[in-house]
Amino acid sequence: MPNKLILGSSSPYRKDLLKRLGVPFECHSPNIDETPLHPESAVDLVKRLSIAKAFAVDRERRGTDHTPNGIIITSDQVAVLNNKILGKPHTVDNAISQLSRFSGKKVSFLTGLCVFNQQDQSYQYTLSEYHVYFRTLTLNEIRQYVLLEQPLDCAGSFKCEGLGVCLFDKMEGDDPNSLIGLPLISLSRLLRELDINPIG
Repeated sequence: MPNKLILGSSSPYRKDLLKRLGVPFECHSPNIDETPLHPESAVDLVKRLSIAKAFAVDRERRGTDHTPNGIIITSDQVAVLNNKILGKPHTVDNAISQLSRFSGKKVSFLTGLCVFNQQDQSYQYTLSEYHVYFRTLTLNEIRQYVLLEQPLDCAGSFKCEGLGVCLFDKMEGDDPNSLIGLPLISLSRLLRELDINPIG
């Protein structure tokens, strides 16, 4: 069994999710360009970036690890509205604009997951799709929400594990963890295939 589990991310949300599995891990943030390619679809984008992040972590760690034998976990997520890719807002104005566009609409969140084995350079990839139905929101509600929770580093401009749930009519999908950025059900399955099982 590989002696390291490596989360290829600097996201505190993904880190908190992976902690739920109770498996020791390290973090390594990959250095890659995440700019979408034209005319790249959302499905292709999250797959390309999830896999690219894993290879980047592997490459970067080979300079410091004498015997790289870890399992690297990487993911990427985008929000999609009317076939348009929406990323992290980064600013208050962008967050308010995103949520205003989401009001009364269904927004899909695509999360790519890659599990990369450094020993044989093999990887497995899976895609999780989750849908959020936003209720009709007032501009005051949107501004107040952004002020309170500051979701500027979140795709979709909200935190569903916090006050973000107050923005929704309903959610739809197989794994609500994927909405936060790491589909734990799929990840647990892929880790079991590598003989890593938190519950034996």
